[in-house]
Amino acid sequence: MHLNQYIINDLKPLNINEKVSDLQLCFHELTYSHVPVENDGHYIGCISETDAYCFDEAETIAECNYSLEGFFVRSTTNWLDVLEAFAQNSCNIMPVLDENNSYLGYYELGDIIGLFNETPFFAESGGVLIVEKGIQDYSFSEISQIVETNSGRILGAFISEIDKDVIQITLRIGGTGLNEIIQTFRRYSYNIVAGHEEDTYMENLKDRSDYLNKYLNI
Repeated sequence: MHLNQYIINDLKPLNINEKVSDLQLCFHELTYSHVPVENDGHYIGCISETDAYCFDEAETIAECNYSLEGFFVRSTTNWLDVLEAFAQNSCNIMPVLDENNSYLGYYELGDIIGLFNETPFFAESGGVLIVEKGIQDYSFSEISQIVETNSGRILGAFISEIDKDVIQITLRIGGTGLNEIIQTFRRYSYNIVAGHEEDTYMENLKDRSDYLNKYLNI
């Protein structure tokens, strides 16, 4: 998945010699958590909105450079690592640099999350199943075998929780109902944390909505 088309370059980094008042004005006009800063044309980090309003507006950004956060991603960084960088730095803007460390622009968090929502994990119809087992006892090959032998197909899977010696795996499953798959997981000593058949849920929700409408129209 190529992200270059999502690079936005309408926000130029502020120069480190600019006033804090300029920085505060920038935050006043934008909704970003951070603003990038440069020195001699080179990106050197970001300052958060929280920090910006703690400084004297008459100071220069250079006088507050200890608060700079040096996070960024490359233009070649894959989208999952970009999403991780957003999470690790608690930000909604991510500077993008090329291989020569030149500032290209930034990603917005909403755009990257939007890409995640377009993946088959969310876009395809199916069910969500959360299973758990001892961390030494599970295997993704076994999990795949259980799903596929019951005519299911895995649209996505990830480790959603680790608690001491127990691991939870969240599965997005398409192609079949979950009941037989759930029973097979139990035979293989997996604990079923949650099972949710999206199509059935949506159908029940629609039925309840139709019933409520009829009741209100009586």
